[in-house]
Amino acid sequence: MTLIESKIKVADNLFLSPMGCGTWAWGNQFLWGYKPSMDEQLQEVFNLHVSQGITWFDTGDSYGTGKLNGRSETLLGQFCRQYQGDHQDEIAIATKLAVYPWRLTRQSMINACAKSAQRLGKPVDLVQMHWSPAKYLPWQEKPLLDGLGDLYQKGLVKGIGLSNYGPKNLLKAHQQLQERGLKISTLQVQYSLLSTYPINELGLKDLCEELGIKIIAYSPLTLGLLTGKYQDINNLPSGPRKLLFKQLIPKIKPLLQTMEIIAKNKGKTMAQVAINWCICQGTIPIPGAKNINQAKENIGALGWRLSPAEVTELEKIALSLDQKMIQNIFQTQ
Repeated sequence: MTLIESKIKVADNLFLSPMGCGTWAWGNQFLWGYKPSMDEQLQEVFNLHVSQGITWFDTGDSYGTGKLNGRSETLLGQFCRQYQGDHQDEIAIATKLAVYPWRLTRQSMINACAKSAQRLGKPVDLVQMHWSPAKYLPWQEKPLLDGLGDLYQKGLVKGIGLSNYGPKNLLKAHQQLQERGLKISTLQVQYSLLSTYPINELGLKDLCEELGIKIIAYSPLTLGLLTGKYQDINNLPSGPRKLLFKQLIPKIKPLLQTMEIIAKNKGKTMAQVAINWCICQGTIPIPGAKNINQAKENIGALGWRLSPAEVTELEKIALSLDQKMIQNIFQTQ
């Protein structure tokens, strides 16, 4: 038995479950403390997601620290090959190609995607540009977008996506690809109750609806802050998140308290409320999971809905906060 409702069509031959699994932490030592000894439990996380009908995973060719760059893709490739069970034939991988300064031509994106496919041991299903270079090397963007278009036209991918684009740059990219008869299927942005900027302030939701683009919400749990695990500044995660959480927690108490009340009334957890809120806003969230307990909790965000009143109440409180999550530096207008 699975918890999945109907899948979402994002391209002619690509359907995504209403929640995916983000794999930023799979290989990242700096922020997430990854160690190769974790691989066995990451396989369990992968297996549980697929068995429950959550069949797509988001990764990136830059995911991993230092020499471990690409580690997330490599692990997903191993896990895909080793998994045998329900929904095996439905597994889809979405990867993001980094806009490195040495990637300057359309062929560079084709080559990068080929390397990703090699690490995965299977074709990439959804290829995404990780960010726009519009802020610093605007002339770099056109050939890279052309490269994404070439990948689709050659039948090497099933869909084209972008990440960290605002409406102005999104519209330009849409027009460029539309001239070739091509469509942008998805847009991935940092979105959560503590990061409403891309949709509320930039107004991406209306534009994406107009263009037929599905919004993917990354970091829906705000690096774990919205799980409720860290409400005491004396009990914080180690590493870079510690300072950030110490600054944010005192400012977001009203939101955490309301989430806790709603979670108790629903018989759910705060993390499940946070993820479900993103789903209710029409996005496809991709929470990460490093162990089986986190995976089970994330999966529990499916199969039910917050009421419209609860969605509105949470949004109202979120928008009233004095301090929110810092935005990705690559997010454009």
